[in-house]
Amino acid sequence: MLRTNQTVLTEFLLQGFPGSPELQKYLFAPVLFMYILTIVGNMLIIFIIIRDHRLHNPMYFFLGNFSFLEIWYVTTLSPKILANFLVKRRAICFGCCITQAFFHFLLGATEFFLLAAMSLDRYTAICNPLHYNVIMSRRLCFQLAVGSWLGGFFTVIVQTIMLCQLPFCGPNLINHFYCDVTPLLSLACADTRLLEQIVLVGSALLLFTSFSFTAISYLFIISTILQIPSSSGRQKAFSTCAAHLTVVSIQYGTVMFMYVKPKANSSLEVNKVVAVLNTVITPLLNPFIYTLRNKDVKEALKKAVDIKIITVVMRKKVFQL
Repeated sequence: MLRTNQTVLTEFLLQGFPGSPELQKYLFAPVLFMYILTIVGNMLIIFIIIRDHRLHNPMYFFLGNFSFLEIWYVTTLSPKILANFLVKRRAICFGCCITQAFFHFLLGATEFFLLAAMSLDRYTAICNPLHYNVIMSRRLCFQLAVGSWLGGFFTVIVQTIMLCQLPFCGPNLINHFYCDVTPLLSLACADTRLLEQIVLVGSALLLFTSFSFTAISYLFIISTILQIPSSSGRQKAFSTCAAHLTVVSIQYGTVMFMYVKPKANSSLEVNKVVAVLNTVITPLLNPFIYTLRNKDVKEALKKAVDIKIITVVMRKKVFQL
């Protein structure tokens, strides 16, 4: 298609993971297994939270929202990654590429706002426990959840609109396994410095603002925990924050490395390695981090399994009668 003497691209080619096509076929099974495990793990958390009335409180409300986000976050990338393992020509249409980039960053940005809201919940529970139920009301929890989505939307919408308006006239090979902004900008046949600066400033504001809020919350939390006289009390208080703090450290560490840099076209190969951690491995780890270190969730899961076993046994007995 011709326009102003330039060929406008209608599709991109994804370079994918490094290595031979035979090697990439061997990656299909482990990546598929991790994707299924991620979906099942997060759906299980949501199921347990909905089913067990003891978990109907702000902490698990935010955890359920976070698990819901993780399901869609990996789904924006993993099916296409898996399909590309099995084909030689890894093509993606222009609109599909922009859509994938938009939802990937929308859900990612929303997660950071939600992590900040979760830190507020933990701060209130530990530093102001007597007024916890009054402060963290259902209305406030709902507002924080909706605000996280709106914050993520407004963070990425301007960048996405500007990205759509960039001319892409060749080459069309994206040096990544999904439509990331960094390699896309390197393919534009126009001056992208303004958009690079907007991406850099937007990413920095999102990450450092939410991270600063979370860090300040945890400074107060740690200060309060250290004032608890008994060691068992301190351990119990810290255990309620350990899972969230672990997830925060992994999320912020990987994303800050990938996007808060002065040049948009630097370290693309290194970014791909870090992106695997951020888009495939971290979403898989999160359900295990929250369940293995959470006594309430483990008890609710055990109760659900016990009830299921009892139900199956009773049905067998009725059938035998």
